[in-house]
Amino acid sequence: MSKFFFIIWLKWSFNLTLYTLISASLLSAIATGFLYIRQGMQDLNGEVSLALFNIFKFWFVLFWSVMLLVYLFRGLKYIFNNCHNGYKLTLLSCLKEEKSETIEHIGYGDLIKVWRKWFLLIIWLVASLMIISLVLTKLFAHYNSVFEWFNIYILYIFILLSAYASFIILSSRCKRVKLVKC
Repeated sequence: MSKFFFIIWLKWSFNLTLYTLISASLLSAIATGFLYIRQGMQDLNGEVSLALFNIFKFWFVLFWSVMLLVYLFRGLKYIFNNCHNGYKLTLLSCLKEEKSETIEHIGYGDLIKVWRKWFLLIIWLVASLMIISLVLTKLFAHYNSVFEWFNIYILYIFILLSAYASFIILSSRCKRVKLVKC
């Protein structure tokens, strides 16, 4: 069963990384190009290229943060109803009814309650990782400030690590998600 969760996590993390990087790069390039055109399209020399690269980096971090939230929601849809290593995660219909049924064609509206639970679980797991990392850096590293080492890239690694544990916890704790043999 651990191989099942690893395969789901690996596919999910690959898609999340690919889609967020591509969309953030594309949006950053558009923003940079717009600013370059708006400023009069000066000749590209070393100074202008460096300025455009810095503008691109600025927008990339902002767009990557936004695209990460978008694809965290969007990517959850694709972990359901796929058979891997003899198991699959299924999403059940509303539990207030007497009999809940498996949702075959999952829409984004079906994911809202599950995504909120999953997102909160990831937040708690990331916070736990941050506390552990903070303690370890205080013990073994010498930084001038507490979170000098922390940035969006470290946060992304924490999100990826937390997602693996969250898939396991989600399948056992969320009533609308069920792990079945296939």
